[in-house]
Amino acid sequence: MFLSSVGFSIVIMSIWPYLQKIDQTADASFLGWVIASYSLGQMVASPLFGLWSNYRPRKEPLIVSIFISVAANCLYAYVHVPASHNKYYMLAARGLVGFGAGNVAVIRSYIAGATSLQERTSSMANTSACQALGFILGPVFQTCFALIGEKGVTWDVIKLQINMYTAPVLLGAFLGILNIILILTILREHRVDDTGRQCKNINFEEASTDEVQVPQGNIDQVAVVATNVLFFVILFIFALFETIVTPLTMDMYAWTREQAVLYDGIILAALGVEAVIIFMGIKLLSKKIGERALLLGGLIIIWVGFFVLLPWGNQFPKIQWEDLHNNSIPNTTFGEIIITLCKSPREDHSEEPTGCPVEQAWCLYTPMIHLAQFLISAVLIGIGYPSCNVMSYTLYSKILGPNPQGVYMGWLTASGSAARILGPVFISQVYTAWGPRWAFSLVCGMVVLTITLLGVVYRRLIAFSVRHGRIQE
Repeated sequence: MFLSSVGFSIVIMSIWPYLQKIDQTADASFLGWVIASYSLGQMVASPLFGLWSNYRPRKEPLIVSIFISVAANCLYAYVHVPASHNKYYMLAARGLVGFGAGNVAVIRSYIAGATSLQERTSSMANTSACQALGFILGPVFQTCFALIGEKGVTWDVIKLQINMYTAPVLLGAFLGILNIILILTILREHRVDDTGRQCKNINFEEASTDEVQVPQGNIDQVAVVATNVLFFVILFIFALFETIVTPLTMDMYAWTREQAVLYDGIILAALGVEAVIIFMGIKLLSKKIGERALLLGGLIIIWVGFFVLLPWGNQFPKIQWEDLHNNSIPNTTFGEIIITLCKSPREDHSEEPTGCPVEQAWCLYTPMIHLAQFLISAVLIGIGYPSCNVMSYTLYSKILGPNPQGVYMGWLTASGSAARILGPVFISQVYTAWGPRWAFSLVCGMVVLTITLLGVVYRRLIAFSVRHGRIQE
């Protein structure tokens, strides 16, 4: 999970300038498709790899999926070679990288099948911490590769350009090969029931004589659907928060593009560190108060975080009257927001217009969100999100029980991918048209409905073996 997340995040900040360089016809709307193609690919692949892992050794889908990611990264490094339609080659490359990332379902299924109920939360938290750490370090490596520059060096024999855009994906390909080697040499099939006793592994041919049979029983489908909905909303909310951070800070605090990229990058990196700490603390806290209580508490903290973010008072943001292009305006497309996150501040911004653009009518009557409000909100959301994230799929794995979980985990991963696609689209539309008051009020309402749903199904979110009376909760 660590190597995969590094391989993904190491290129995300350089996609837009690279796309502009290889194809002058690419616009902001197409960038939105390039960004979304990763999640679309993952959404399609997750159930397929999950189904594969239910009936065959898990090494097979893992190796194939990583090989697809390696090949896609190599394609990304060569998208400059064709004489035309380069942007479509990049779209295909990112989509295939996402398709390979569908192996997250297999990984979670493996962890669920290889751990007892007592070990599950700790193992899931460790996995999430590794993933979060990879997302933190990826942009750091990208910054280091920026020293190579746009020109870099060219290997004429194989037409390979090694520069600030291609070096990160080549490293991602190398990490993928390293992943395959580790899987072949270290990973072994292992399956236990909810109490920790080794049981027969239906997707592996060899079985020892002391294995026990998998307990039989029906899965609570209401709890399964409810958990998928909860997971969708949790990722939806965090995806929209990540998306709106840069436009919001540029509008409210009159930050330039350079300042926004720097300050917001620091804030998001700090949230990543906070998430790793939360993941570690969850392991201890879940043993005392349980996963359901932590999930409820996390949702309440997220609600408080967005409530704090609502505009109050009678102080208004600086208005940008100039009729100039400003990256703080999403222009109703997801791509414009991503440009703000990705664009490298190479030009002189001394004359750059700043503030809340007058084209957004709400700027004239909506109070500003003070910096202290924003920072407090970010800290609260940074506490609530990792708690909800880990608890939702930990509970999900316990609800499913000791049976193979590949397909179910595939659907859970697919719902998360859909949330990462729809969240940015939702917030870009609402924020641009109606402003932060309406946008964050709707998010607060959404969280209230989610808490209500959790309350309705709270008693059903119990482990398979507990539900069937085999062990005590």
